[in-house]
Amino acid sequence: MRYVKWTFWIIFWLLIASFFHYTLPQRDIARIVETEVRRVDFGENSIFWAGADTGQEATGANRDVRFINTVRTNGRVMVYRNEDTGWGWPPYFKLDSSNLQTEAADLVSPKGTPQWVVVTHYGWRNEFLSIFPNAVGVRPIDDPEQRLIPWFNILILIIFAGLCLGFYRLTQWFRRSKIDPLLEDAGETWDAVDARADAARDQATGVWGRFKAWLDTWRGKPRV
Repeated sequence: MRYVKWTFWIIFWLLIASFFHYTLPQRDIARIVETEVRRVDFGENSIFWAGADTGQEATGANRDVRFINTVRTNGRVMVYRNEDTGWGWPPYFKLDSSNLQTEAADLVSPKGTPQWVVVTHYGWRNEFLSIFPNAVGVRPIDDPEQRLIPWFNILILIIFAGLCLGFYRLTQWFRRSKIDPLLEDAGETWDAVDARADAARDQATGVWGRFKAWLDTWRGKPRV
């Protein structure tokens, strides 16, 4: 039973960590090499794609999707999709994918004279499942070694930790003030019932003993 409990909590917190890692904004320093629009056929990975642009109706199993192709400071390639999030989840309320695509195209630079940018995005990149992070912002920077501190993420995680601690304290208080007294009363009631049962058993034993003694008086006395 203990292993089941630990397995449950490990899976639970892994899901929570995955949720935050996918949803919270991340920032990469990269060089934009190209912007393009591709026709994408959605399959089993459709859950990792946003809907059509706000104000447009998505029909069929495919549609055009904007992409921003980049190379990061370590030389690794990173491809971002550029889709509206609209009023859905995650709540970035991104409605300007066309504008962002134009800004990204304006920041395209060659390898010899790179223009480094900070790409703000959410989501994961997985080549096997053809999953791409969704870019939500692009801005130029001069220093590719600039340290990016995720203050917003830190704030959200602190608030979440505070809510978890508050919920834990609330459950502890509820247990001490509501559950434990009920258990104590139930224990006392059970002890009282057990005591009455013992008394009844003793009384029954005493009555039976007196009855047996009365029966013995009717038996013949042994002859000398």
